[in-house]
Amino acid sequence: MSGNKLFYGDNLDILRNRDYFPNAYVDLIYLDPPFNSNRDYNILFRDESGRDSDAQIMAFGDTWHWGPSAERTYQDLITDAPENLARTIGALYHILDRNQLFAYLVMMAARLAELHRVLKPTGSLFLHCDNTAGHYIKILLDCIFGKDKMVNQITWKRSSAHSDSKQGAKHMGRITDMIFWYAKSDAYLYQTQHTPYDESYVREFYRHVEPETGRLYRLDNLTGPGGAKKGNPEYEVMGVKRFWRYSKVKMDELIAEGRIVQTRPGAVPQYKRYLDEMEGVELQDIWTDIKPVQSRSKEALGYPTQKPVALLERIISISSKPGDIVLDPFAGCGTAMAAAQKLDRRWMGIDITHLSISMLKYRLKDMFELEAGKDYSVIGEPQDEGAARQLAQDDRYQFQWWALSLVRAKPLGGQEGSKQGKKGSDRGIDGVINFIDGKNRAPNRVLIQVKSGSVKSGDVRDLVGTVEREQAAIGVFITLENPTREMTKEAVSAGFYRSAVWGKDYPRIQILTIADLLAGKGIEMPPQHGTFKQAERVKKGSDEQQLGLFDGDDEE
Repeated sequence: MSGNKLFYGDNLDILRNRDYFPNAYVDLIYLDPPFNSNRDYNILFRDESGRDSDAQIMAFGDTWHWGPSAERTYQDLITDAPENLARTIGALYHILDRNQLFAYLVMMAARLAELHRVLKPTGSLFLHCDNTAGHYIKILLDCIFGKDKMVNQITWKRSSAHSDSKQGAKHMGRITDMIFWYAKSDAYLYQTQHTPYDESYVREFYRHVEPETGRLYRLDNLTGPGGAKKGNPEYEVMGVKRFWRYSKVKMDELIAEGRIVQTRPGAVPQYKRYLDEMEGVELQDIWTDIKPVQSRSKEALGYPTQKPVALLERIISISSKPGDIVLDPFAGCGTAMAAAQKLDRRWMGIDITHLSISMLKYRLKDMFELEAGKDYSVIGEPQDEGAARQLAQDDRYQFQWWALSLVRAKPLGGQEGSKQGKKGSDRGIDGVINFIDGKNRAPNRVLIQVKSGSVKSGDVRDLVGTVEREQAAIGVFITLENPTREMTKEAVSAGFYRSAVWGKDYPRIQILTIADLLAGKGIEMPPQHGTFKQAERVKKGSDEQQLGLFDGDDEE
């Protein structure tokens, strides 16, 4: 579907770009902003000196800090935001002072203001959060959208039971999330959804079984409430004279269809209402029927905050039509994009890590066979060597994640964020690809090292030692610079890995430049491999799905 886009970068900067997001452009917004609610709640209120690193949105680490960016955004809100928002932020400052929670609220306020701007008058915003900061977020939403524009506070039961008491916690199990639904105006789109009847309700009310068909049915009142005063017709049916809901012509049609039942002579006739003709219960604001993504679920991709597709399908079905634009400014592993694609909506996603953008591209490929650059646009990723050098200069760990994505490798050692505490435990390994080889289907690995600076032959020798130490099959050295003759010689002298299954030799040490990867060259290795767990394939025109291969790692 044309117009679909992924953006790499800070969503505030991207949302403020009117070329990408003009006023009243988007039909539906879903966001699940990152926040580290598993930390000690008191830490969020601790004053920060400002010497900590700047606020970052991480793929697997959700902490926000008070830093230069939060300070600038706070000052902009106080001086330039609409008066009611400026006063609200000022009041929150007096309540919270400069701490992680206030930094989070400041950064969210600026983004929510932009999201309100880009939303159509008929549009809705669904914000997913928990009780850590939900009450403060609601204040911001009331301020920006208007306190009369909250449609629902939805409670999603994401777990059956949870207890931290053995770890010393003194609270009841926290098993729900909140989803705030706000509308841009009173003209918002609402499409009623239904859930199946409770089994106990069916047993109590749909007690009758039609012998000819086996269909369950209940008997319903046919008399017209209010009698003649409400305009209901009076006539005789099966020997019983009453005011009825239907005209005599309609009643005769229903009798001919076998829809009118008289349980005994003289009894008031009743209407036969079949269970399979009922839509179910109109959707309420407590959702207990959608289960979370478990680590061994077919749907699980190994992303820690992944939400179930069914949850996003419900939200999208409620507030958008086919062809509408769905935006997720904190795209993560792309559940909103996957659900929108499945329901024939257009979509736009933004994320600040190349790891998330990479996972999202894999997911769209696995589920729908969509190709970046052909079926949707990716804006902000390097498309040439010059842009790759700029990314390496700006943030070498984001460069590393991006480079690993070019060979679909799983990052190691850098999952807690950019510019913060990256090195230390990776033991010379930046990424890994798992594969299966051998008659006993034994697991094996390709180890990958990424260098954005100057390189030398000693780097290749170090990789040879790492491959030997880890008993891996293949080592790959990805470099931004061209390898020296000595480096190539060291790689060649490492010999080959022999695949017992495929009967083929693969270079044990391989050197690939960024230019090679951008030109389409890849790793020489056995084809039966995977990285992240593959998303389920969605067959076109059908809800039927099939499960892809995965790498054997069970990630939480």
